[in-house]
Amino acid sequence: MPWRSQARVHMRQEQGALVVTAYGEFDADEGDLLPAAWNEADHQALPVTVLDLSGVTFGDSSFLDALLRARLVHRAAGRRLVLVGPLQPAVITLLTVTQVLKHFEIADTLDQALGGEPLPDGTAPV
Repeated sequence: MPWRSQARVHMRQEQGALVVTAYGEFDADEGDLLPAAWNEADHQALPVTVLDLSGVTFGDSSFLDALLRARLVHRAAGRRLVLVGPLQPAVITLLTVTQVLKHFEIADTLDQALGGEPLPDGTAPV
């Protein structure tokens, strides 16, 4: 039986943001899924891209690279990139061990990322 990836990425517009929802395990074999989402974010040029990672159960260095590239591209274009959890343990470990967690804006829920709830520190989203 041939191998088939279970990773998926779904995109939609919601409340003036591009919401990208990722599911499954992300490694080099899924290397084109997230960059395709970033291309769509560039094309739409909405002020915020929300990346829902609550369904991501694994990410390797290629997944980390895709996240870091997205951060750079969004910052250069003056747009926000918000990661949404709850983040799975493997994703938290990847972002923590590589010391990049602190460089991402992270929200607990989609409503929080879209501005409907305060951030974990009690402030309103920018």
